[in-house]
Amino acid sequence: MVNSDSVTSEFQGFNEARRIIWCHEIRARVIERLELTSFLTDVAIAAVHVDNTSRADRVYLTAFDAAGRQLRGDTLYIDEPGQHLDIAPEFDHDFTNMAVMPGSELEAAINREYGWVINMQALRAYDLIADRRATQRAVLLAHLPDLMNRGEARGFLFGPSDSGNAGAA
Repeated sequence: MVNSDSVTSEFQGFNEARRIIWCHEIRARVIERLELTSFLTDVAIAAVHVDNTSRADRVYLTAFDAAGRQLRGDTLYIDEPGQHLDIAPEFDHDFTNMAVMPGSELEAAINREYGWVINMQALRAYDLIADRRATQRAVLLAHLPDLMNRGEARGFLFGPSDSGNAGAA
């Protein structure tokens, strides 16, 4: 019989690394899926409401301008579970403190609570490559304490080395 407490404590770094990767995948999926629309390049669009709850096989997107007026909509079909648009806090209007005009169509969409709202300013500022690099480093750092606790690593150096060999010390 396996004691789940000992397994959990032994793999804390693994569990944290899995969470870090999962969050990165959500952020990357949002930008990859919105690139299938014209919303990302249309600077008139300030927010996109993501209705990811009405249907399991599609996501309804509704674009809004800065005043909260509805501009247009689009539908993204979900052929595989990995295409679902989960909430990415880094882009969500609540987490980014995006201003929403009271009484606007955007506010009405938010109040219906079907999905979430993307702050397009935050999404357009997102750098997928930089995020991928930061995620890679965070995953390594999450695993490192587990490796050190088991004696599989004694130390680690980051950055370029003079000898051209970056890595363990």
